[in-house]
Order: sequence, then C-alpha cells, then structure tokens
Amino acid sequence: MFLLKANNLAVEIAGQKLFENVSIEIKEQERIALIGENGIGKTTLIKVLLGRLPAQSGHVQYGVNKKEIGYMVQENQRDNGTVMDFVIANHPNAVIKNELTHYSQLLAEQPEDLQVIEEYNKRLQKYLDVHGYDWEMNVEKTLKQLGIPEPLWYLPYANLSGGQKTRVKLARVLLQSPKLIILDEPTNHLDIESIHWLEDWLLNFKGSVLFISHEREFIDHVATSTYELTKSGTKKYSGGYFSYKQQKEHEYKTMQKLYEKQEQERKKLLETITQYKQWYDKANAGASVRDPYAQKKAAKQATKMKAKEKVLERLEKEKIDKPELTKTISTNFVSDDFGGRKMLELINVTFSYSTMPIFSNVYLELNWRDRLAVVGPNGSGKTTLLQLMAGILEPDCGQVRRNPQLKIGYFFQELENLNFENSILDEILMIPNITQADARTILACFLFRREDVFKKISTLSMGEKCRVAFVKLYFSNANLLVLDEPTNYFDIPTRETIENALIVYPGSIVLVAHDPYLLRKVANKVAYIKKGKVDYYPGSYHEWEKHQTFSNPVQLMMNKLEKLQLRYTQLMTDENVDPAQEESRLAEVKKIRVEIEEIEKKLIE
Repeated sequence: MFLLKANNLAVEIAGQKLFENVSIEIKEQERIALIGENGIGKTTLIKVLLGRLPAQSGHVQYGVNKKEIGYMVQENQRDNGTVMDFVIANHPNAVIKNELTHYSQLLAEQPEDLQVIEEYNKRLQKYLDVHGYDWEMNVEKTLKQLGIPEPLWYLPYANLSGGQKTRVKLARVLLQSPKLIILDEPTNHLDIESIHWLEDWLLNFKGSVLFISHEREFIDHVATSTYELTKSGTKKYSGGYFSYKQQKEHEYKTMQKLYEKQEQERKKLLETITQYKQWYDKANAGASVRDPYAQKKAAKQATKMKAKEKVLERLEKEKIDKPELTKTISTNFVSDDFGGRKMLELINVTFSYSTMPIFSNVYLELNWRDRLAVVGPNGSGKTTLLQLMAGILEPDCGQVRRNPQLKIGYFFQELENLNFENSILDEILMIPNITQADARTILACFLFRREDVFKKISTLSMGEKCRVAFVKLYFSNANLLVLDEPTNYFDIPTRETIENALIVYPGSIVLVAHDPYLLRKVANKVAYIKKGKVDYYPGSYHEWEKHQTFSNPVQLMMNKLEKLQLRYTQLMTDENVDPAQEESRLAEVKKIRVEIEEIEKKLIE
C-alpha cells in the first residue's frame, strides 16, 4: 500500500522551470533519501508533496490522511517559549488546555464568582471530552521516549543545543501519530553522536520516512532506497548512498558503451553515405539520355544513399549524449620546503571563556603534511581550539609556537574575504598569478561552469558563496588550512569535490567536520575533545574509530544500552499494536529487559 504517490510533477519559479517529470512513491515502512544538487528544488518538491505549494502539472495522491503526515522543517524555528510550549504548539488540545489554565487561575482568585465557575466547568468538560489528560500523559511519554529529560521541559527552547532541538522537533511531529515523517536536512547542526542517535531512532520507527540529506553515511545507515532529483525528473535507486554510487557507475559504463557503439555506427554510416555519393556522382557523370543502364545504376546508388541517410537521421534523433564525469582537481602546486619540520605546537595550553573552562594543559603538535581531524561533541571547544591554533584567540596559560614560515588560511562561515559586488570569475582572478583560462578551469573543477562564472557573489546561495570562499583560500599561498565545518551548506557533489581537493593539497590541514566520509578520506591524525581534555591519536580517522570501539569496552556497552533502552521505550509506549503481534512484542520486551539488566550489572561491576 502506498502512503503518498506523485506523478509527472513540474514546477516553475518566476517563469523558470525548476524541474519536470518528477514521480515518487512512498510505501509502508520505506525510508527514502531524496538527494540532488543545491538549488535543484528538493525542499520545493517536499512542499508540493505536502500540498503547501502548487505544481504547474502532475498530481499527488495520498493513501493516508494528510494529518497523518508529519513534517520536520530544515530551519531552526524561532520560539520564545519553553520546550513544552514548542512541543504542544498548534495542537488543538493545547488551545483548550490554555483556556482551562486561564479559568483555573481566575477561579483561584474569585472562588465565589458563578460565571467563572461556569466557564471553568465548560472548559474542563471540553478537555475531558477530547481525553486531554491522556494527551498530556502521551506528551510526557513522547518526550521521555526521545530522551528529553523532565528538567528541560520548562527551559527556553532557544537555549537548547542543535541535537536537543532535533529531538524536540521530532516530539512535536510524533504527537500527530504520523504514518509518514518527512524530514528536511535533519542532521544540520548535529554532532556525530547525535546523528548516530537519530539513525537508531529512525531505524526503529514503525512508519515510513522521506528525508533530504547530504550526509552520505546517514543515508547509508537509514535509507532503504534513494531518489535522485534533477531538472529532468527523478530516478529511484535501491539502498543508500554507497549502493546509489555503485548503480550510477554501472549506468555510466553502460551509457559509455552505448555511446561508443553509436559513434562507431554513425562513423560507419557517414563513410558509407560518402562512398555511395561518390559512386552516384561517378555513375551520373557517365550516364546519358541514351544510356539507360548508366541511368539505372546512378538511380540505384541514389536510393542506397537516401536509405542510409534515413538511418543516420533516425540515429541522430535517438542520439545518446556523451556521458560526462565530474572534473577532478589537477594542479601543480609550488610546495614550500618544510621538510619534516614542526609547523605548530600547543604547549600546556589552558583556555576559558570568563569563568567557564574549556580545556586545560593541552599539548598538541602539527607537522608538515599532517591532516588533523578535530572531533568531539557540540560545545566541547573544537572551534576554540582552531582559533587558538590560528592566533585568533590567545591562551590563558601555556603557549602556541608557530613556525616562522607558517602561513595560515582560516575558513569559517562568515565569508569576510568575499567582495559581494564581484562576479565569481572576478573574485577568483584576485588570486595572485592566475590567468583567466586557469581561473575558469579551476571554477569548472569546483562545479561553476560556463555562464555561472559571471554571476554576482551577492546573488549566490550560501553553499555557492562558501564554495567560492573555499576556492580562494585553497589557491592562496597558505601552507596550513584551518577549516571549521567546510562542508556545511554543501551538496554531495560539492563535498566530494572538496574531498578530492584536500587529498591532493600539499600543505597541512586542521579540520572540524561532522561528516565521517570526509574525515575518513582526509584525516591522518585525530584530536578528540571531551570534558576539557584533548586526546591525540597518531593515526587515520578510520583507525581512531576502531581504536575507540575496541579500547573502550565501557563506552561500547553504554552505546548498546542506549539502543536497547530506545527500543524498549518504543515497544512499551506503542499503543497501536496489532493483537496478533502482541505475543511476539511481549517476548521482545522480555528479551530486551534481560539484556538491559545484564549490561547494567556489568557497568556496576
């Protein structure tokens, strides 16, 4: 059974076609990733699917009530209320509850006022009719299920971390009892630990999910299928991102073979037509009115030539364009002679903001060609460490030693190094000793092609501006790139371009990112920040991940315990259990309870 189905959707914005021929179907218990380049219209498509925007053509069918579709938006909603206010906002029961609270307060002040008593009783009866107190219990149960502890419920929503806000937004969606959840960039502003929590939660969700994401590992872990959106339509691929890439590579090879076969056939046809034409011209020149044989021969060659021309015409109509691969970074850098010398060193560095300590007694060194990944939970001090390295901040105690030859390029989201009145090409031509031909080649490598290079910086999306800023920094004379979340706002093709650029970069790199794909490809050293400490690991990010798993059995048990508790809570709070499945549900509850008790026992020991 399908929950939602769209056929041949086309959307225009300000008279310009955004996309066409878009079809998508979401079935029960499917988890679908929607991917595509920035600006292609993924969020617009979701709004069309929800009925919030019109399509110029095509139609959307619903297999469920629209109220059973939950939508978690990309933007961080501004809200001055508490967490509880945010969660219950816009729910019909919340309106009645607020009225009941109002008259309850009036009744406490005017206990003898008959009109107040009457109004209070009306609201109370109305609240009982909609099972308001059961609803309140469900709200609390949902918050607990999503790991939002009671002390947070009445704190300002605006004060929460990115991960906490995601959980709260999910709670608001879940109170609709949705059969389908639509998520727009749900991993934005989440650290790696929070992303893993969200993956586990979605894998245990009994309904269907449609989500937009540029996080490749998240897609791999969650998606059962992937839709790619382009201007010319959608195409469905089985599995997550890795599976999608394999299928795309197979498509490319197949299309390349078809293209080569077509070009060979085309070449052969042109040669045959040329030959027939020569024979015709020769036969026609030798023919005369009194030589019917020569005339017949010329006519025969003309017929053959026209037949081949028709075959060529048909081939041209069905022509397959040459499949293109994205250009990769290929450039000759002039490398500084740093040899094996130390570039930067933090010696017993301590830093705090006012009275809030961030870390203390940090020792860290960076050598030539090191690619250091700085990882840790949100708020642990990753950006602070980068700014200490770059000299933007000074330590309270200790010192930061920098090699006199060190030239730092610092990337952050403020984009202060861009002139918004310049075109993209003009901005890149500001790089010393660069020609226009080189600039256009570089921009093509970073996915700015043809007329795109003449766009003004001020008209670009945030992702495009970040891309221009990265190109300028990358080709500056810096020999150390300090990159704070360089792939935020980037789509998957851009992320892969940035990865390839960083792999061939000849200097050193310090990098903060929440993208494991990027970190595994680039990093050869890791600094892990947690609870005021910076642990240095002299190996790749992939090796560090394995080291974390095997060297910390307590953390391993804690991770397993968290997953079991999440599943246990979902089973216990599920009110829509099929009676036929009740026995198997109780068996799973019992099994999980035993596993939880065993782990808790080991942790106490």
